[in-house]
Amino acid sequence: MTTPSLLLTERQSLIQARLKADGRVLALDLARDLGVSEDTIRRDLRELAAQGLCRRVYGGALPLPPEPGALQQRQTEALDRKARLAQAVVTLCRPGQVWFIDAGSTNVAIAQALPEMPLTVVTNAPSVAAVLSGRQQLSLILIGGVVDPRVGACLGARALRDIEQLTPDLCVLGACGADAEAGLSATWFEEAEFKRSIANRSRQVLAAVTDEKLATAAPYAIMPAHELDYLVLEHSGDAAQAQAFIQLGVQVLHAQAV
Repeated sequence: MTTPSLLLTERQSLIQARLKADGRVLALDLARDLGVSEDTIRRDLRELAAQGLCRRVYGGALPLPPEPGALQQRQTEALDRKARLAQAVVTLCRPGQVWFIDAGSTNVAIAQALPEMPLTVVTNAPSVAAVLSGRQQLSLILIGGVVDPRVGACLGARALRDIEQLTPDLCVLGACGADAEAGLSATWFEEAEFKRSIANRSRQVLAAVTDEKLATAAPYAIMPAHELDYLVLEHSGDAAQAQAFIQLGVQVLHAQAV
């Protein structure tokens, strides 16, 4: 005879398998498919979220984004994919603009792809600044403060003070998770706080998202999806997610196929 504890274990294993296969899961669908009440599924989702195995959202749950490794490691991974995203982003460049480029390996690729034109770039990421230093037509402003080694960027009170006078034309935001319902999210609290602040000060906000981050949610919210102006996806990016962002008024750009 199967014990209730085994039923619980089996049920939660099935939920995790569904999350891995389908991405978002809905409590209503899981309750129907597994023959239990929605309250039971909600308890399962709360327990799985408490164990760091998923992220609760309204009506169900999302998988967590990939665990972020060290920036140096991430800058050696998926280089071609990030370069194609970068090429799609820089089509938006116009002479005389002020861009804020956030930390992240995809954003380093965007900095590398910026065309030679009069442009001001503000960043809190030393890795982005290193790529752009020495550009003849570009003015570079580096936000100060203590570099958080988890993120590879200056965060905290000093960095927040430094951006108080900024109004970038475009904020190229890094996000750990992106979902049309859950919005953009980050792994660390201080990281999300800084990203939210610079996004609120910018005229337009863009996020370039690799496939593995799409339809996932990290622990700390940055901004709702409908506040995003541009979302740049890989050519293989999930079509349903792209359409959901478009319905929210977001302009979705796709990188070229291989």
